[in-house]
Amino acid sequence: MKDEAPSVIIRREAAVAILTLNEPRAMNALSSGIKTGLERHLPSLLGDPQIRVLVVTGEGRAFCAGGDVRSMDERGSVAVRARLSRSHGWLIPLIRAEKPVITAINGVAAGAGLSLALTGDFVIAARSAIFKAGFLGLGAVPDLSLAYTLPRAVGLLRAKDILLTGREIAAEEALSLGLVTRVVDQDALMPATLELAHSLAQGPTVAQGLTKQLLQRSYEYSLEGFVDFEAMAQAIAFGSEDFAEGVEAFRAKRKPSFRGR
Repeated sequence: MKDEAPSVIIRREAAVAILTLNEPRAMNALSSGIKTGLERHLPSLLGDPQIRVLVVTGEGRAFCAGGDVRSMDERGSVAVRARLSRSHGWLIPLIRAEKPVITAINGVAAGAGLSLALTGDFVIAARSAIFKAGFLGLGAVPDLSLAYTLPRAVGLLRAKDILLTGREIAAEEALSLGLVTRVVDQDALMPATLELAHSLAQGPTVAQGLTKQLLQRSYEYSLEGFVDFEAMAQAIAFGSEDFAEGVEAFRAKRKPSFRGR
């Protein structure tokens, strides 16, 4: 008897890690197995300084079809909060990750799958990808941070349209809305994703992480608080080895060779 394939597969290419949701027959819905895999792998992937970019994608015809309906039978307040708290344990570090995260959307991204798609700093979609919130169709509210990340991506009015109607959005419209970064042909999805990932992996890791924090905090701080944080972030960046290399390379009129520290 063959062992079952893992629900989450991790592959490394130099400084890039590729995390693949691997339950294609269930359209990579967030089953207990996939959640356990995310809980198990994400802390080490996000904490490993040798990994400078993380790619998240799905196997088969779906990126992620959303929550696993089989896990929704327990509907009491305590059970729902516990289930979401478990997911928030891996979701928040993924959104807050200092290293660049790319989500490669190979097919349907629905419900919580749309939430997962928007954890990416870059969202690259195959031309056949479909996006759909779908929560209200079940009588539920958006979760896994979607009402937080979506308006930041597309604006408040467009977020209301997407969430309250639950309509399907094709890849090209998603691009026009600002829901995705770029759209490519299906067979070009991973080559284009990995080309971007390896390019980012050659960048100044410290400055990349600080830039992500600056962008996030621009929504949270007053202007005065923000510029204080900006000054602190720049002081950290100026103290990094990559900044010294960047200045030296600029003066020597050559391409910098950043080491990620």
